[in-house]
Amino acid sequence: MSDTTRPVASRRAALAALLAVSLHLALAGRARAEDAPAAAAPTPVEWSSLSADEQKVLGKYGDRWDTLAPEQQQRLVKGTRRWLSMSPDQRDRARQRFSRWQQLSPEQKQLARQRWHRYRELSPEQQARVREGYRNFKKLTPEQRRQMRERWQNATPEQRQRWLERRRQRTRG
Repeated sequence: MSDTTRPVASRRAALAALLAVSLHLALAGRARAEDAPAAAAPTPVEWSSLSADEQKVLGKYGDRWDTLAPEQQQRLVKGTRRWLSMSPDQRDRARQRFSRWQQLSPEQKQLARQRWHRYRELSPEQQARVREGYRNFKKLTPEQRRQMRERWQNATPEQRQRWLERRRQRTRG
């Protein structure tokens, strides 16, 4: 790979990771919002109330569990329960996403967070369109995805805007 294509490939890999993380976070965030009690103050979770499997997953926190904020305890327990409910294949995919996240630069992580916040501000219908677009993108062959990325990256801002408008009109009916 030449020096000029390396940054493009790196950006593409980062974009793919960001899309995967964003989608995962979108679905997890929606579940979190639906499960959260309305304005109730978080209560501490007793270590002894956790199952043996939960304690095993959370083992690195065991010695300092009581020093953690109740919100953090609850987030950790919720994540652990979600982890324990996953199939081995789902766990492998989660590990891969986390590994890709760890490899991102701080700037790329910040960009992903900003995109996530923008996504969360969309209406449910707009979020559904984003998810559908992502599913359609993933159905493309790797070559088709590469060509689409290149077209986007080489387009002028005006061309990009026209492309987005045409896509919006097609999805509206």
